[in-house]
Amino acid sequence: MPAWHDRRLLDLFRIDTPILLAPMAGSGGSALAIAVAKAGGLGSIPCSSITVEKATAEVATFRGTVAAPINLNFFSHQPRMPTETEQARWLGRLAPYFKEFGVDPSGLPAAGGRAPFDDAMCRMVESLKPEVVSFHFGLPDRELLHRVKATGAKIVGTATTVAEGRWLVDHGVDAVVAQGNEAGGHRGNFLTDDMATQPGLFALLPQLVDAVDVPVIAAGAIADGRGMAAALMLGAAGVQVGTAYLLSDESVSVPVHKAALKEARDDNTAVTNVLTGRPARGVLNRIMREVGPLSDDPLPFPLAGGPLAPMRAVTEKAGQGDFQPLWSGQAGALAREAGAESITRMMAEEAFKLIHPGRGL
Repeated sequence: MPAWHDRRLLDLFRIDTPILLAPMAGSGGSALAIAVAKAGGLGSIPCSSITVEKATAEVATFRGTVAAPINLNFFSHQPRMPTETEQARWLGRLAPYFKEFGVDPSGLPAAGGRAPFDDAMCRMVESLKPEVVSFHFGLPDRELLHRVKATGAKIVGTATTVAEGRWLVDHGVDAVVAQGNEAGGHRGNFLTDDMATQPGLFALLPQLVDAVDVPVIAAGAIADGRGMAAALMLGAAGVQVGTAYLLSDESVSVPVHKAALKEARDDNTAVTNVLTGRPARGVLNRIMREVGPLSDDPLPFPLAGGPLAPMRAVTEKAGQGDFQPLWSGQAGALAREAGAESITRMMAEEAFKLIHPGRGL
């Protein structure tokens, strides 16, 4: 057994390597989860953007391929219907694009696609009994959370501030993901909407470690062994990695997303709310530059993306990602084109050697 200096997370999740696959809707599924699990990490399935039937099938594929624990991830946002004024404001802001692409705004597709944790999802958890269940945007209501805990699953929540981390621990989580401002995809914020004050990982991490008594998992621009080692030395019990896998063999990101990642740099991502209605980091594209990156106009999450769908379809077909999420952290340039199992092993080995010079896994 590798002699990692902090075994809290390994023992909690019953894994061999302190690497968690970030649950990435639209980019990750059972194949990616299996590859990470084969390397000793914790595989994850993003469940809020797929049906219960699809999630169940993904778990079955995972269970039938590898004997390892699995994390099922869900959203815990509070959806609300927009007012007529909000609807008119967002459609008015997009009117020039409707005209450019010949879109009739009266025939727009229904928006959505990202559902919060509910009774049906909870019944799926009770049936499948995953070893870990993680939540983004806070936690579900007390009764649903109690039912999840009753299955024996370990509960993980995401914090973007120390205050959010303390809140999660007060509400019974077993581990906290410290999501730095560098991280790709949706921010997990739920106590604040102020993106201007969001800390970077290496400011947030040691303060959160000092503030809570559960293992803390570092997330944000960790894409190789150097970043992993630095996070562990700052007190993290493990790391959550997403962007580093987006060019992997098992990634199911669409071609325009992968093309954008190949052009990713330290200075061409931004946190935006114009693509879904909630802040998320991705590679800059046309809609982000012209309407955002952050704006008061988009509909509430996840409805903002619906009216963008017609423009997204046209531009994606032309090989452009002008109107769709191109999620990436600030270390996108470090993403590798290789198998995810190999990426995981190389990251762990490099980190271990940096922490324990002269020793190997």
